Amino acid sequence: MRFSTPLLGLVLLLLVAGVVSVAPAAEPRLKPVAGFLKIPKGLPLGAASGVDVDSKGRVYLFHRGPRPILCFGTDGKLVRSWGDDLIGSAHGLRVDRDDNVWVTDIGHHMVFKFSPKGKLLLALGQVDKAGTDRDLFDKPTDVAFGPAGEIYVSDGYGNSRVMKFDSKGKYLTSWGKPGTGKSEFDTPHAILVDRKGRVVVGDRENDRVQVFDANGKWLATWNGFAPFGLAEDHKGAIYVADGRANQVLQLDPKSGKVVARWGKEGTGPGQFQLPHMLAVDRQRNLYVVEITGKRLQKLAR
Repeated sequence: MRFSTPLLGLVLLLLVAGVVSVAPAAEPRLKPVAGFLKIPKGLPLGAASGVDVDSKGRVYLFHRGPRPILCFGTDGKLVRSWGDDLIGSAHGLRVDRDDNVWVTDIGHHMVFKFSPKGKLLLALGQVDKAGTDRDLFDKPTDVAFGPAGEIYVSDGYGNSRVMKFDSKGKYLTSWGKPGTGKSEFDTPHAILVDRKGRVVVGDRENDRVQVFDANGKWLATWNGFAPFGLAEDHKGAIYVADGRANQVLQLDPKSGKVVARWGKEGTGPGQFQLPHMLAVDRQRNLYVVEITGKRLQKLAR
């Protein structure tokens, strides 16, 4: 189609004004990487519940089986493992900016911080004691970190709240209660602090994400998916493991709208059986763990 000069000028003016939009470029296809992890013989994986990648490219896998915390090198070989004598039931795993490894234990109602080599550095909660006090959790699901090292915990299965601590583990504040309204939750299952300092919470059973400022002020709600897991890449894109749809979604960080989705239910490469949590490395490759599938998949760009 050819435009006359006046019409072309009008189209350009509308583009600048934002009245006419141009479709975004297609999201690059993600390719499953077969056999990137070399699981030792005799080490059966249980339900794979947590995953993250550290600054050196090492992949940490949290699962409900023997040696629950597994660390794999960039060559895919197992480097170390630990947790048999401490973990009750695996759930979330995150790596902080110093490459310390944090896990949430829904069996013992605890949050643990380990050094990269597995030394216990900090324990939040009281072992086998669930409650609503500021020093107790009830099946905590995930953990995230603020710019000054603040610790955010989604205290999700038993308590519908988010708890905030300082970098040493001192209680600061909390927010949330059961419900469907703003700042109310039905299983806050995943949490992250994005590059803007917003606290992004996967409100799983309400099929939505809620966004807050650093102290719990509600900012936005994004609807339309079941956020089992959340991750953010270095460009600010947010990813969701939608455990009900058996898909991985990419969200626009401003609007929360789905801009790309991958996968379907199944056992093949790039298919999922209850994707639970996910992580993103510096190359924006995705790592997705599956509860029912009992595996970790890497999806490469």
